[in-house]
Amino acid sequence: MTEVIGGISAGQLRSFIEKIENLEQDKAEIAETIRDIYSEAKSEGFDVKVMRQLLKLRRMKKEELAEQEELLELYRQAVGV
Repeated sequence: MTEVIGGISAGQLRSFIEKIENLEQDKAEIAETIRDIYSEAKSEGFDVKVMRQLLKLRRMKKEELAEQEELLELYRQAVGV
């Protein structure tokens, strides 16, 4: 039988909390692996800052990317860059 405290299912709440804790741990491990990959790339001579920008661009939809590139070019012209 599920214990109910103040109208809350304690077992169900505990289950949700444990699932989130497990996912948070997985997320931390993935973040560490990503940092290791960036470190490896940097040691091979790659510019990590540029790699991060490239990843950001690759996540964008083609339409958004085209719009951003147009706007960037317009702004460059406006300030003489």
